[in-house]
Amino acid sequence: MKTEVKAKAPSKKLGELASTAICGNDITSSCLYVSALAIIYGGRWGPVALLLVAAVLYLFRSIYSEVVGALPLNGGAYNALLNTTTKFRASIAACLTILSYMATAVISASEASHYAHQVIPHLPVFGATVGLLAFFMILTIMGISESAKLAIGIFLFHIVSLVVLLGAGIFYLSTHGLGQLMENLATPVPGGMGKALLFGFCAAMLGISGFESSANFVEEQKSGVFPKTLRNMWIAVSFFNPLMALLALALIPSSQVAAHESALLAHMGRESAGTWLGTLISIDAAIVLSGAVLTSFIGVNGLVSRMTLDRCLPQFLLKTNRRGTTHRILIAFFLLTVSVLFITHGDLKALAGVYTLSFLAVMLLFCIGNILLKIKRSSLPRPVRASWPTVILAMIAVSIGLIGNAVMNPPYLRVFAEYFIPAALIVVVMLTRTQLLKALLFTTRSIIGALVVPMNHLTHRTRELIDNINAQQVVFFSRGDNIANLNRVMLYVRQNEHSNGIKIVHIIKPGAPKPDKLAGELKVLNEAYPEIDIEFVVIEGSFNPALIKELSKTWKIPTNFMFIGCPDEGLAHTLEELGGVRVIV
Repeated sequence: MKTEVKAKAPSKKLGELASTAICGNDITSSCLYVSALAIIYGGRWGPVALLLVAAVLYLFRSIYSEVVGALPLNGGAYNALLNTTTKFRASIAACLTILSYMATAVISASEASHYAHQVIPHLPVFGATVGLLAFFMILTIMGISESAKLAIGIFLFHIVSLVVLLGAGIFYLSTHGLGQLMENLATPVPGGMGKALLFGFCAAMLGISGFESSANFVEEQKSGVFPKTLRNMWIAVSFFNPLMALLALALIPSSQVAAHESALLAHMGRESAGTWLGTLISIDAAIVLSGAVLTSFIGVNGLVSRMTLDRCLPQFLLKTNRRGTTHRILIAFFLLTVSVLFITHGDLKALAGVYTLSFLAVMLLFCIGNILLKIKRSSLPRPVRASWPTVILAMIAVSIGLIGNAVMNPPYLRVFAEYFIPAALIVVVMLTRTQLLKALLFTTRSIIGALVVPMNHLTHRTRELIDNINAQQVVFFSRGDNIANLNRVMLYVRQNEHSNGIKIVHIIKPGAPKPDKLAGELKVLNEAYPEIDIEFVVIEGSFNPALIKELSKTWKIPTNFMFIGCPDEGLAHTLEELGGVRVIV
């Protein structure tokens, strides 16, 4: 049978601005929270910690460029490990990436709703969060080109808002001086510079979340765009994040930063230029964090599509709509994020552990993928090659960030495991489904095999009991009855007795001819009742109690299984004298 395959219409590729905007909304929104975190954990060394993170991100530019340049397919760390090691290990990286996107989508949507609530006090935060997730699901289903247009608008508005905030802050400092900055820089930090830099660096590593997103939709980008997106994200993070932290130290006492952690930049805007700038930053935060939700939907769509093509996930997820988008993946991701929102009741601190550990683990796995690519696929062409010191240094830096965040927040590990283990189990089931089915088949056969012997014995024993019951023959003494009466006899035996054999006995006087007609009629009945064996017996003598007793003894048939027709007054013996024979016709 010939199957016609409908070719998928080629989608429009994304340019540099659109690609940068999609992943840039995620990574550049980090300054809204990472500046506060760097100062809380690192004190006056917070801006330095953010500069160190920017240096680490510079290392990852060449690492990502080498891997994706050699393997220009969606999937990020999953794709890197898939082509250099086993599918199981690659799928673990994919699980971590999906968890990262899930946490990013939920946290960003919730934070965006909280910022919007500051501007619109009557806005229900929980409902707005669900609405944002639903909106970006629908937008992504409509197609990546439509999503990119909105992403560009959000990205440009965010960059302009940050520039305005920096400009307002610099103008404020030019008139009010740097006294607050000097005071904060003179404030010692507990544990000294080393501990402050270490914990500040670990907290600031959250600022690179989103850098991995571009690798998950590289197939939708025009040729040569991917390394440019990495460069642009690095420039934005290296410029804005340290400067925002430095500006915060110049405007606010470091002891008060923790009190404004959730909206530090909006507070900085109010301090430097008044309410209007605080409101603008709140609006910008709500919008750009919404853009991070869009990044999550686009990134997870590219990753899950690739995993499904590789049969790591159920194939029904690949169903496309008339716009050519895999809407089932997007709907499933939306339902997952909403379920997480309901499970946590809107309290998303628990998800921070998933968010932090999962994306740092993804970055670490990408380094491992780069190393395996160098060792196992050294002949594969690639436009860029990251040096060994670059990869090793990046691995060390991410490992420090990963371990440091686990040490600073031990509950994160438990919450991370609660989300990661079920996700990994789903993938394990998919990857080992043939082995699991074989195990099920083996178990079923073993159980059936164990039951066959006793069941056969039971069947054999039951059959023996049935045969023993049916082996009891009956006798009917015929007086030369016509076939109609004999048929009634057969019907009676079939309906009332457990017997597969009947002896039709006809008694004649000595020397009298045998009743051939009766024998012929019994042949007809034998064909009509194949389940009952009819034996025709002719006996010379007379019908009396002695004959009945003799036949009962010879044939081992009790007299109560001997039948006669209804007797008339000519019968010389009573039924009692005949031993209790039964009258049936």
